[in-house]
Amino acid sequence: MNILSIMAMAALFSCSSTSDSVEKENSGGNSTTTTVDSTSYKPTVKFATIPSYDGYALVWHDEFDNDGLPSKEWSYEQGFVRNNELQWYQDKNATVADGCLVIEGRQERVKNPDYVEGSGDWKLQRKYAEYTSSSLTTQNSFAFHFGRIEVRAKIPTATGSWPAIWLLGDKWEWPNNGEIDILEYYIKNGRPSILANACWGDKGLWQAVWNESVTPFSHFTTKDKDWSKKYHVWKMDWDENYMSIYVDDELLNKIDLKTTYNKGNDDNFENPFVSNEMKHYILLNLAIGGNGGTPDISAFPLKYQVDYVRVYQKK
Repeated sequence: MNILSIMAMAALFSCSSTSDSVEKENSGGNSTTTTVDSTSYKPTVKFATIPSYDGYALVWHDEFDNDGLPSKEWSYEQGFVRNNELQWYQDKNATVADGCLVIEGRQERVKNPDYVEGSGDWKLQRKYAEYTSSSLTTQNSFAFHFGRIEVRAKIPTATGSWPAIWLLGDKWEWPNNGEIDILEYYIKNGRPSILANACWGDKGLWQAVWNESVTPFSHFTTKDKDWSKKYHVWKMDWDENYMSIYVDDELLNKIDLKTTYNKGNDDNFENPFVSNEMKHYILLNLAIGGNGGTPDISAFPLKYQVDYVRVYQKK
């Protein structure tokens, strides 16, 4: 791995860096180099060097190094959105502080302005939301086709938490546009799990074919009881043949793209992950309830902390 010639701009401590070499000027005016473990919960240097990979170019990134609001690269989902979840999405639950994007899940009552008494639509029949959170997306600013995406994050794991890192195609309707779940954490088959999935269109309207990988959370906590207290690097390598999804370089799922053709509907038999017509944008969100299970009230507020998002493509 080569290092881009981006020198450390400050000696402030934050959430940034993976297991990369980070340059920092010491009190004597000399540069020192330290190696940061990608699974560390220790603070690291703001404005750290960004790694490069042989044959790849960094095409988009957000290091979340400037405190305040997230950059204008991100837009927000609003209100009740999907999956019969409990949270009301709003932008004010997302902030940037100490080098991280912080998405906070809160137990607080918010009035539903779209409420319709007696409605059969779950989004309309709830007079109030009892929880709030944020969902950020690059839908209006950035999408890509093939490459490598890396996200370093610390996720909430209390019952009811459903943090995610995922991609959606920018054309066609779901699921024909192809969904890629680089990270999901929720209760699956009665136990907390880390999931790495993809789905595409089946024959019926709104019906999906899933390639799903479910790893019990105990797989990680047995090896490291402090796993949930640390930052971890989720990565996907994506080319015309495979999508390979990792956490801390452990392969979670390898999806053969010869198997991911839509089975019909309006978009015929296109492959949403290979088609040159399609690019995918990024979503970062913290859902509450739904697949996450009944929320543990004692755990609130929930915090989903994202150190950086980086996208590389082959030169």
